[in-house]
Amino acid sequence: MTYEVVIPAAGRGKRMGADRNKLLLELKGIPVIVHTLQVFERDPLCSAVILVIHPDDKKTLEELIDQYHLTKITQMVTGGAERQHSVYEGLKKAAAKIVMVHDGARPFISQEVIHKLAEAAASKGGAIAAVPVKDTIKKVKNGTVTETVERSDLWSVQTPQAFLLEVLMGAHEEAVRTDFLGTDEASLVEKTGGKVAVIESDYDNIKLTTKEDLVFAEAILAKNGQ
Repeated sequence: MTYEVVIPAAGRGKRMGADRNKLLLELKGIPVIVHTLQVFERDPLCSAVILVIHPDDKKTLEELIDQYHLTKITQMVTGGAERQHSVYEGLKKAAAKIVMVHDGARPFISQEVIHKLAEAAASKGGAIAAVPVKDTIKKVKNGTVTETVERSDLWSVQTPQAFLLEVLMGAHEEAVRTDFLGTDEASLVEKTGGKVAVIESDYDNIKLTTKEDLVFAEAILAKNGQ
């Protein structure tokens, strides 16, 4: 089952403390966004990449696409005020039956997980990558623990998130109509009553958000022999 992927890449990297888009920061001499795009460039099931960008980055990204021979990027779309709005703009350009949404700041997603997501989305309508929570989780109010949460049913959600295009577009349209802002694509689908399957991913599929994450990313690259 082939798919298209929407990659929001319009963030400004405030939590990273960077003076530019954090996706343009380098890991082993290659920009983060290129590492991410190369995953889908190598995947034979990926038919197209829709990149959602900030206008200030357009020229730089065009140069990187040419430099690294990234042939699957069919559209570059200007993003919106929030990530959800940016994804919606990207979805408007999608045409495949299966569409995925993947953070540009997650360069370590495996092809195996991507393929499982595509299969699950085709049969169930939607699926997300996630890993079981490892730490003890506590509810806290006013600086005091109020409850220790049973973690056996808790999962830490990642991307990609994969859906039938009609399912995800319908959920986004309903979110626009009701002025609902969700935390991820799955939350929009859940709000419309849709079911979302969970595909177990791995803990290497981190999102690069802070400076410390760059250190972890370098270690993952070294572990993988890159």
